[in-house]
Amino acid sequence: MLLAGAGLLMRSFVALQTVDLGMNPDNVLVARLPLPRGQYTTAAEKQQFFRELLRRLHAVPCIEVATAASSLPPYGGIGSDIEIPGKTPTERWNAIFQLASEGYFQTLGLRLLQGRPLSEIDVNGARRFAVVNQTLVTRYFGQENPIGQQIRFKLLETLPQGAIENPVFEIIGVVSDAKNQGIQDPPMPEAFIPYTVTGAFERGIMARTHGDPAAMIERVRREVWAVDRGVAITLTGTLHGYLAQFSYATPRFSLVLLGVFASVGLLLVAIGVYSVIAYTVSQQTHEIGIRMALGAAPVHVLRMVGLMGVRLVALGTVVGLLATVAASRVIAAQLWGTSQYDPLTLGIVVAVIALVGLTACYVPARRATKVDPLIALRG
Repeated sequence: MLLAGAGLLMRSFVALQTVDLGMNPDNVLVARLPLPRGQYTTAAEKQQFFRELLRRLHAVPCIEVATAASSLPPYGGIGSDIEIPGKTPTERWNAIFQLASEGYFQTLGLRLLQGRPLSEIDVNGARRFAVVNQTLVTRYFGQENPIGQQIRFKLLETLPQGAIENPVFEIIGVVSDAKNQGIQDPPMPEAFIPYTVTGAFERGIMARTHGDPAAMIERVRREVWAVDRGVAITLTGTLHGYLAQFSYATPRFSLVLLGVFASVGLLLVAIGVYSVIAYTVSQQTHEIGIRMALGAAPVHVLRMVGLMGVRLVALGTVVGLLATVAASRVIAAQLWGTSQYDPLTLGIVVAVIALVGLTACYVPARRATKVDPLIALRG
């Protein structure tokens, strides 16, 4: 049971590691910048800070492109009900939006499928333009051309601070889907709008570097403090490190924990089978001596003892498989990309148990073939 559970978690973890994120997390540095309370409350103040910071970051030789963002992928976006002028939905429509600067798509390697991305003029002018992902187009526009269509984010007009009157944005581009609800869930409809349209919400930065992004952390920290010494920097690191901390840490912990118990269980299998077979052979020394005195060859004795071990291992395997099928529901919620009854995993587990069990049988079986018939009969 333990070995099967560890195997299923391992398969799930491998599947998570190979999932297509829809973006390129290599060489991307990330940092959250919680701005001082009472400062940078308006859109103009935030724009002044981030425009200067991005200008300084782009001047750093090892930084290819940098961007401001309201959240870090793959947990992106601010949820909002939406309206599309000219359409009357039968149910509530919703999407998430990201407050971003013009370098966002290049930093994450998102592919432009249609139209154009946000430009520096769009961002600096706080123009009400939006770039949307393919999921939003498929769900809300179908076969229609989304370029030039409008979308209204209802949340933006109800904000206690930084509210926007009539927050309608014109769609100017479509980009490829990227994970925005974690690595396990499919992406939600998402839009990217200039971060300068509102002063609400926190901000962070991302930068694509030419080399190891971890080596650039101190330089980025200096550039942030050169703009404003009072700005804190949190969650500083690489995008790969961010993914490892928030997306892979829990599955990895479950895998390691169950893997340790499975290793101990496998050791107990070997010790248990060896002990039982060795004890049984010691109890049958007289019988084995008689058989050998009557002409039984060592291979016959080896087969007799081996069959005892095979029956023991087979019985334990059948019981273990039945228990595994029943108990696998416990970890079903932690699995992704594999079934709780995955035949390949169960097959490998059976093979490993059989190999360990039969290996444990070999030593006492081999010892049984060395029994001296005269000593056994005399005893």
